[in-house]
Amino acid sequence: MSAELHYDMADPYAIRLSLGAPMKRPVDWVFARELLTEGLRRPTGSGDVLVIPRHRCHPHSLRVVLRNLAGTASVEMAVSAATAFLRQTFALVPEGAEGLHMDLDRAISELTGRRG
Repeated sequence: MSAELHYDMADPYAIRLSLGAPMKRPVDWVFARELLTEGLRRPTGSGDVLVIPRHRCHPHSLRVVLRNLAGTASVEMAVSAATAFLRQTFALVPEGAEGLHMDLDRAISELTGRRG
């Protein structure tokens, strides 16, 4: 199964992890960019997404554990790939500047179900 990280400046606080096998529709998990950033240094997260940094058996990998009512999935990724991905996201939207990239009117419309 393949796993791919995505970032959209329109949702600057979030990243998307797409899981899928070739020829199948991917399943997307959306979680905080900060969660992945912090997870490079120490185990973090609660609930549906946990990020666990490198450990003795796999010193160059990072584990993302995804949980829901249907079960649990564990995704291993190279620390270097996660670090490079995060570096690209912070080049697009620096930490602390996320609010400058949000379309608050659109977000409110989506939350309330109203069309602008």
